[in-house]
This record gives sequence, C-alpha cells and structure tokens, in this order.
Amino acid sequence: MKKYSIYLSSIFLFFVLTFSCSHDENDEFSERVKISFREVGNQLLLSHQDSTSLILPIIALKPSKYRLSFEEELSFEPSRLVSLIQTNFEKANLPEHYLVEVIQCIDDEVAYSYEMSIDEESTIIPCMSRNLPLGCYHIEVRFTRRVASLMNRKTILYGSTLITFLVLLFLIYKKKQAIKTKKQNKDYIKIGSFQFYQNQNKLIKEAVEIALSKKECELLAIFVTNPNQIITRDELTKRVWEDNGVVVGRSLDTFISKLRKKLSADRSIIIENVHGVGYKLVLVN
Repeated sequence: MKKYSIYLSSIFLFFVLTFSCSHDENDEFSERVKISFREVGNQLLLSHQDSTSLILPIIALKPSKYRLSFEEELSFEPSRLVSLIQTNFEKANLPEHYLVEVIQCIDDEVAYSYEMSIDEESTIIPCMSRNLPLGCYHIEVRFTRRVASLMNRKTILYGSTLITFLVLLFLIYKKKQAIKTKKQNKDYIKIGSFQFYQNQNKLIKEAVEIALSKKECELLAIFVTNPNQIITRDELTKRVWEDNGVVVGRSLDTFISKLRKKLSADRSIIIENVHGVGYKLVLVN
C-alpha cells in the first residue's frame, strides 16, 4: 500500500502543479521563442552579408508553432539553418523536440523540413548540403513536446484522471504477476560470457542486465550470425538504416562504439574495424 500511495501522491502533485501554472508562463515562453527565432533570422541574413533587409514580425500560429518571414528573397544552405536554430534554442533553454519546415511563399509547399529530438534515433535531418534556391520562404517551427502548462486545462484534467486509472490497473497487474513464479526465458544466444536476448533488446552477464537500443540490437544480431567474418559498412548501413528508409551520417560508427562499450566486460569479444571495408566480430577462445 505504501508503494501505491507514492504513485498516487506523485500523480496528484503533478495535477496540482499543472493547474497552478499561470498564463504568464505561456507568455514568457512565447517571448523567448520569438526572440530566439528572430536571432536565427538575423544570423541567417548576416551569413549572406545582408545587414539591411528586414525580418518581419514573428507570428505565433499556434501555442507551439511559430513563423519567421523575411522582407527580401534569400537563399541558404539547410545545414546553416539547422545549426543556427539548434544553437539559439539551446541558449534560450527551449524544448529540444521540434519540427522545422521551410515553406515556399508562392505556393505554400514545403521546400525543406527536418525533425530534431534529444534522441538521436528520432532525429531526421535530410539533404543538409543542398542549397535552397533564391526565393521567398517562411520558416516555421513547431515544438512537438511542450510542458504541461501549455496544454489545454480540460485535456489535462481528463488525461490525469485517465493516467491515475491506468496506473492503478498497472499496479494491480504487477502485484498479481509478482505472486506467480517467474520462468527464466531461455531464448538467447551465447556470446562469450553474455546471453544475448535479441527479442528483448538486452544482454545479461552474471545476472546483470544491459539494455540495448533497437539499432544496437540489430547490429549485434548481424555480427553474431556471422562471427569472424568481415561485414562491409555498406551492408550494415543498408540492413539497419536504408531498409527503414533512413540514412543518418556517421550513426554506424556511433552505434558500433556503444556496442563495444557494452561488451567491454568480456575481453574475449572484439569488434574489429577493418579499415576502409567494415567490421568483424572476433570471439577469442
């Protein structure tokens, strides 16, 4: 019962704090966005030696969506826009989850867009090096995850009630599950001193569980089915990223590094870098 009380108290506290937020907080957030977004426009123009044309007033299209417009036509490289927005939003302590769209004034079509997230796997930034031609553009940003104070109060009320009900159901379910005898899942692949549970995205070593991300798991599954064989970078990239319709820069090297770190507890497991070709999983006897 003590555990239940903690959960319910936390939900109640969240509910009270949410409804105590004033409209001043919303106004303060909006002002920070407008100031930061205007600075993005200023730096974008300055990067093209334009210090005279005007940046039009920032428009709040919705509580979480804002538009930046310019007096004159302009051309820019998407990578510059991505960098400026990220830098200025971080300085203003704005949310790290947002969607950016570059809209053509002439037909309201999206000329370029990308999605930023604190989670690397959810970040999508395509075609960064292709310059947008000279033209009239609106740049719109929509924050995809906002603090609760910006949500509709009635929605929060219903949502909090639903969450409370679901948490109670979950706790009842967990209590019943705890009574039952837990059976050890044997569906794993042995890698050195590790047990690799591919379907559960995890490694276990001496009762210590190590969580794997989806892509770490996919990469490791390829390696363990081809031990001591060179697997090219192209093959790994295609099987893990391209088949899902996404290619993200040097993500392969990043995830290989993460895998090495998680497997480092067993020195008999080595992921070798075959220079200019790919990688190889070596299991030392």
